[in-house]
Amino acid sequence: MGLVEREPVQVGTVGGLDRSLTAAEELADELVDAWGSWAPTLSPDCARIAFLSDRSGSPCVWVQHLPAAGPSGEPIMIKISEDPVVGVNWSADGGWLACCLATDGGVRTQVWVVRPDGSDARRIGGSSEEHAELGPWTRSGHRVVVIVPAERADGKTVSYLADPATGELTTLASGELISVLDLSVDQEYVIIRDGQRGKQFCVVVDRLVDQHYPLLPYPATGSTERAIMRPAPAGDDEPLVAYVATDAGLPRRQLVAIPLGPHGWRGHSGVFCPRDDAELEGLDADDSGRLLLLVWNVDGRSEVELVDTWTDESRPIPGVPGLVVSGALLSRDGSTAVFAVEGPERPRELWSLDVATFRWSRATDTPSLPNRALVRPTLTTFTARDGLRLSGWLYRVPGQLSAGPAMISLHGGPEAQERPTFNPQHQAMTAAGITVFAPNIRGSSGFGRAFVHADDVHGRLDAFDDVLACRDFLVGSGIADPERIALTGRSYGGYLTLASLAFSPGAFTAGVDICGMSDLQTFFRDTEPWIAAAAVSKYGDPERDETLLKAISPLHAAANIDVPLLVVHGELDSNVPLGEARQIVGALRRLSRPVEYLQLDGEGHEYRRADSRKILIRRMLRFLSRALTA
Repeated sequence: MGLVEREPVQVGTVGGLDRSLTAAEELADELVDAWGSWAPTLSPDCARIAFLSDRSGSPCVWVQHLPAAGPSGEPIMIKISEDPVVGVNWSADGGWLACCLATDGGVRTQVWVVRPDGSDARRIGGSSEEHAELGPWTRSGHRVVVIVPAERADGKTVSYLADPATGELTTLASGELISVLDLSVDQEYVIIRDGQRGKQFCVVVDRLVDQHYPLLPYPATGSTERAIMRPAPAGDDEPLVAYVATDAGLPRRQLVAIPLGPHGWRGHSGVFCPRDDAELEGLDADDSGRLLLLVWNVDGRSEVELVDTWTDESRPIPGVPGLVVSGALLSRDGSTAVFAVEGPERPRELWSLDVATFRWSRATDTPSLPNRALVRPTLTTFTARDGLRLSGWLYRVPGQLSAGPAMISLHGGPEAQERPTFNPQHQAMTAAGITVFAPNIRGSSGFGRAFVHADDVHGRLDAFDDVLACRDFLVGSGIADPERIALTGRSYGGYLTLASLAFSPGAFTAGVDICGMSDLQTFFRDTEPWIAAAAVSKYGDPERDETLLKAISPLHAAANIDVPLLVVHGELDSNVPLGEARQIVGALRRLSRPVEYLQLDGEGHEYRRADSRKILIRRMLRFLSRALTA
């Protein structure tokens, strides 16, 4: 089944849906076309910036001068192949860009290197048959890390140091689910993360003596997102300090500083610049290790600070030009910081900051936006059925005073987080007269370690109840008509959509499942081996927890799904394989239930092409407008 589109239809005045569907579709197209810029990386001299942008319709690498270094001019696209680019990193010596490309737009990736002028491009890892991930450059810039996950459940992940000029690979380390987070300047020490989702541990490897030493308490439940090594503050006895963003053994993700000495000796570690109201989501430092750049997540909004490790002085950075910072980096000399920012009314864009003066400068140009006001969501709190505090972002239809149609939108992960970002889908729904509620139920990140693990394995049933609590909140607050509430979600959110329709029949009017799992047992069987191995800690073991996985798989209760359902899936998705969509659609059709199917050809788990996103939103608009006006 391929892409299916229908002619725009008009929605009449029925219970509040008195807006033009055609106008909402046109708004969606305009917002999708409002391309963004993200994932910045700086040249060593701070004169140029490389970044990703979908201004050509699909994510590519672009390079331009920074305004602070001279006339910005027009950005130049670095064309590597037809595949979308999902990561880019400038080498410390300035000679290369390392890029990560989604093979055919799917889940598997390749690693390429290319000169900043677009010449000498070559693939150094990955292929249509092999998945390879991009790791960090060495601090000298002469080698880049390439990580190749195991292709079998009992295999090993292997990391390599790759020579960008020749493509030669030298084995660096191997392990079950390893990622290389950083290397010391002399490449003697390497920080490696290993473990399943939410049960990760870190070690520092001394390559001279071929020994590794725990960097954090082991075993400890938690995740480590980032770790860097820098010279210790002046006067300290240890030569290096590892700065680690982790929630291992901590209530929230914080900055842990760990002095490192010869042969893996570890000094007294401690939480540096602690906060009990926020989670650390961004971390970088200058080459000297004196200046740290920290990005904090406060209930979904971002706050930024600079910390002087020599004096322990902390300076909050004022005037951040966006509610959410999705990426931040500090130049090697500490003079410049670059941020990727966005908000509900503006797409992703890049800004630079003069660290000495705190003066902001726009680093990339911006697209034109529709000449109409967009909805700015409000952060709303409510209570789960077991008393847990939950929250979500409410996109209320402008001018709507009485209960009307609503859509609950569930994010993926489940460790992702709904935040006030630029979201064409949510804006188009409100333009069509449908209020959107985007909650962060248990299992979401950003609210502490206990919250993100509250849905693990047997906690899945409590997550199901949280979805019903979202409905309770909308109805109890007079926001939604109880007979016109749709449930939508992507990836894990798509699974939750199917599960809620199957296990709580009658609660929702319609559903949209976007790349969700319909049977957890077939998901584990068919997904990529490294994805399955990491997911056991979240969902359960396919053998040990077989009874549980079957009991919470919507496919086995498909007969309970009797409301209109739209199932959407990417043709090349090997994270949640295409079979998950086809089997639930097939089951419902055999039952003669109202189900529609949209396959996005050429897309994987993420829909990176503008045309695909337009088709998806238009189809959702038509489907939900019909379902919620009956």
